[in-house]
Amino acid sequence: MSAGTQKAAQAALAAEHAAVYGYGVVGGRVAEGRRAEAGAAYHAHRARRDALVRTVRGLGGEPVAAQAAYALPFAVPDPAAAARLAAVLEDRVAGVYSDLVRAAEGPLRREAADALREAAVRAVRWRGSGVPFPGLAERTADGTGAKAGTAANAGSGAKSGADVTNGSGATH
Repeated sequence: MSAGTQKAAQAALAAEHAAVYGYGVVGGRVAEGRRAEAGAAYHAHRARRDALVRTVRGLGGEPVAAQAAYALPFAVPDPAAAARLAAVLEDRVAGVYSDLVRAAEGPLRREAADALREAAVRAVRWRGSGVPFPGLAERTADGTGAKAGTAANAGSGAKSGADVTNGSGATH
């Protein structure tokens, strides 16, 4: 596998670390009727994260570690903000999986495409609407989709997975 594939897998792993953290916040603030949905998403991201740790090692890399805390893109004081955060997390994860789909081949490409689809579906459920090309900011009409390497991307880009918004520390 190429260095580009390993870099994209590391970015996806970093995004999954950030999503797991973010869903910890979502689960604590979301409306009672959506807690099971938040819990399912949390567990899905943990499973993807664990699989990516194995993938990165299989590609010859040292998996990027999770940060102790992540800066959230906005305050999450209530259930509505928690649902918005969940949609943002999913959009951001879709962005890095889009890059992994481009960089990978074979089974890893299929896994990345599955993860992209799952994130896009969860984002629609949280937001109530979708985007034309999940994970491809340059293809959306208003440019609001997530793209790896931007400040809007969870856990990827120049800081290689440091946090949710390329800042530091937790903001709840």
